[in-house]
Amino acid sequence: MKAHGTVFKYGDNVDTDVIIPARYLNSSDPKELASHCMEDIDKDFVNRVKPGDIIVADKNFGCGSSREHAPIAIKAAGVSCVIAETFARIFYRNSINIGLPIIECPEASRGIEQGDEVEVDFDSGIIYNRTKGTQFKGQAFPEFMQKIIKAEGLINYINQK
Repeated sequence: MKAHGTVFKYGDNVDTDVIIPARYLNSSDPKELASHCMEDIDKDFVNRVKPGDIIVADKNFGCGSSREHAPIAIKAAGVSCVIAETFARIFYRNSINIGLPIIECPEASRGIEQGDEVEVDFDSGIIYNRTKGTQFKGQAFPEFMQKIIKAEGLINYINQK
């Protein structure tokens, strides 16, 4: 399983209120949530993001409230993977549960910049920055997590069994 896209880069402590502002939580429709994804930190995100693009951030991505809306908005916006130095634990779990691939890799977080073209191999955990010709080793996804992501989330995975 692989992801490939252009990078949107953010700093430390990107919280769930920035990922999907609370004023839009009256909807659970993924397309509606995606239309407001990241708007409080990056007004042009929804106009520039393309299917397959990748978010790279620094420490504590997804901190704040435990809402599943945040990873749903990111995934529905077309983002194929989020790479960060660290993730808030509940965001990490919610991402896997809804089928959004995420990888912790401090070296990649520091070595990848806005606009870089990046490829991620989930089997090996290798993150390749095509723009700079650099490579990083993130944590490979265990087979069961890859199955959940391929099934588009935990509920679908369970229903397929």
